[in-house]
Amino acid sequence: MGVVSKIKEFFGLGGEAEVYEEIIDEAEEYEEEEAYVKPRKNRQMNNVVSLHAVKEQAPRVMLVEPKSYEEVQEIADHLCSRRAVVINLQRVPGEQAKRIIDFLSGTVYAINGSIQRVGHKTFLCLPEHMEVQGNITEMIYDDRG
Repeated sequence: MGVVSKIKEFFGLGGEAEVYEEIIDEAEEYEEEEAYVKPRKNRQMNNVVSLHAVKEQAPRVMLVEPKSYEEVQEIADHLCSRRAVVINLQRVPGEQAKRIIDFLSGTVYAINGSIQRVGHKTFLCLPEHMEVQGNITEMIYDDRG
């Protein structure tokens, strides 16, 4: 006697309990059969992957020459999109150039990247997955010439 029949008997519905019990037993057997189905082994394993099938975008380096502080958000968006950015600040007044570098320093810090000066008023900002090797020696700029 199953659980269903005991419940039916308790409530006084004894005659129909056997039908329900049979249906439940059949369903349990079917579930057990599904659990023991052996997975098919594919004898021909295709482990060949086409190099052309997986097209990743090549890393990009953006060259930016802002004219004002208002363009700094666009530069930060490039960094957040995991693109390296070279910034030439020669067209920006001194105070705005300083503000741009401050803003980008915070952006680079937030994305675990780096910022490096590569020339007179020229900076390289890199996202986390990129790095620079080597150094560029700084020449002394003379404002008279």
